[in-house]
Amino acid sequence: MEASSRVLLLFMLTLAATTTLLSLSTTPCSYSTARAILAATGLDPYLISCNTTTTGAATEEEEAPLSNADHGNNRTAKRGGPIVTDLLLCGKPEIPEVAFPPFQCCPPMSSSEPITFKLPDPAEPLRTRRPVHEVGPEHMAKYERAVALMKALPKSDPRSFYQQANIHCAYCTGAYRQVGRPELRVQVHYSWLFFPFHRAYIYFFERIAAKLLGDPGFTVPVWTWDVPEGMRMPAEFVNESSPLYDPVRDPGHLPPKLVDLDFWEVEKNLTDEQQLKHNMWVMYKQMISGAPLPSLFHGQPYRAGDTQKPGAGTAELAPHNTMHAWIGNWWYPNGEDMGAYYAAGRDPIFYAFHANVDRLWEAWRRVGVRNGGDKRRRAVEFNDLDWLDSSFLFYDEEARLVRVKVRDMLDTEKLRYRFSKVAMPWAKARPPTTPGVNNGKRGALKSVTFPVSLDAAISVEVMRPPVATRSRLGKVDDAQEEVLVIEGIEVQDAKFVKFDVYVNAVEYQKVQPGGREMAGSFVSLRHPGKVGDGVKTSMRVALNELLEDLGVKEDKSVTVTLVPVKGKVRIGGIKIVYMSE
Repeated sequence: MEASSRVLLLFMLTLAATTTLLSLSTTPCSYSTARAILAATGLDPYLISCNTTTTGAATEEEEAPLSNADHGNNRTAKRGGPIVTDLLLCGKPEIPEVAFPPFQCCPPMSSSEPITFKLPDPAEPLRTRRPVHEVGPEHMAKYERAVALMKALPKSDPRSFYQQANIHCAYCTGAYRQVGRPELRVQVHYSWLFFPFHRAYIYFFERIAAKLLGDPGFTVPVWTWDVPEGMRMPAEFVNESSPLYDPVRDPGHLPPKLVDLDFWEVEKNLTDEQQLKHNMWVMYKQMISGAPLPSLFHGQPYRAGDTQKPGAGTAELAPHNTMHAWIGNWWYPNGEDMGAYYAAGRDPIFYAFHANVDRLWEAWRRVGVRNGGDKRRRAVEFNDLDWLDSSFLFYDEEARLVRVKVRDMLDTEKLRYRFSKVAMPWAKARPPTTPGVNNGKRGALKSVTFPVSLDAAISVEVMRPPVATRSRLGKVDDAQEEVLVIEGIEVQDAKFVKFDVYVNAVEYQKVQPGGREMAGSFVSLRHPGKVGDGVKTSMRVALNELLEDLGVKEDKSVTVTLVPVKGKVRIGGIKIVYMSE
């Protein structure tokens, strides 16, 4: 640091009594410190903290109502608009009380404002991302070298593996605050930002790797854990002498162990044949029958002024969350590395894992186009400007700070990459029904008063809306989806939580893993925060195909059974609505 910079920094730190140097900032604020000063001193932005009385920021987050089917049309005057972040509003992350350093995850400060993202030159060769089990040893050796080169860069270099790992920490632990609402944290999980954020993350990581390798055609290998050929952890990641190795993984899940796409801490002890079938059923429900609408697949709207985590989409809950948990090590307090938001990016397998999540977004879009006869699928994307114009910050391969919008991430070919064709056997793996799981007990249900703590399984009768509510111009609108909404989900102490949702299966124990009556699962990783903190969110389950399979399309009500699997959670209520998008 130059002497002049030291003097200026010392003057600034002693000038105001409200400004202190802290290892972690207590609140973000509207910094008066120029970007150029922060960049010149090399001081990370989270080391500057301002007293909230000087900025007018609230000391605690405002509570916002849970998202519902109106997609934000009832927002107050203070709410609405795209989610926008700024490096100057990156501060203290919410991490578990027992965690492993580093505890600060904001990126290095740029000396200039972020540049606007521009799509690659259309003349640039189209790169093809291929599965790990197909790319061969030469390509995996390139990925090893790319990670080694990133790890060799100084930690202050935004392209270093250290800083790349911290991106997930910053955006997934509330380190960033909303521009214009610095009292509100930004969280890219549990909302419609999940897929576009992670696509941008892998896109820039891949281009940085290609630049360091001097190979513009390089692509991140895709761990296709959703198809039989990829349902084991790739051997390249378990070589202890490789830069791809992470010792903080579940040792019981190394090859040849088959992945469990519905995993949660306890092994099911299924045979490989049973596990494979179960995984196929999970994928079908999460990608096909459970995701006929964009908001059911992507997650619920999340707008400026909203509190975080309005509701996750199907694929985020499972297999995404469940696979994070399957890879992480449960002997560690938070399931590190992959099982914890703040640490997941530290495992080199994260990027191959999320390259597959990106592929699943494309797979879902293709299934919607191919199933043109399915009247439920009217759209594969939102046309909401609050979604399209939400933006994130990344450093590119030239170490330039770039602002990228969701709308920039919608066309992979314009981003100059594509995925090789991978068979999707799960697309036709419709689960079977289970006979005799109600046995006349529906009329003898115990009364349940919401909100309720889910300490044991509960079964409630839920009335379906009248068919007349689906009519348009006097005709029944078959394009509408009947959706079960579980409201006011409160994860107590922000801990690991999983509960299963069954429809018309009071005797749920008779349903085999992944059976048709098991409509879905709510799965929450260990959320950032301290003991006493909580998470408030919601869950939605598509019902049209399920009710058809169960033969109850004409019934006036259904029985919903919630079965706790792990953790403490409260449920605010259950209802059924009609939705179309």
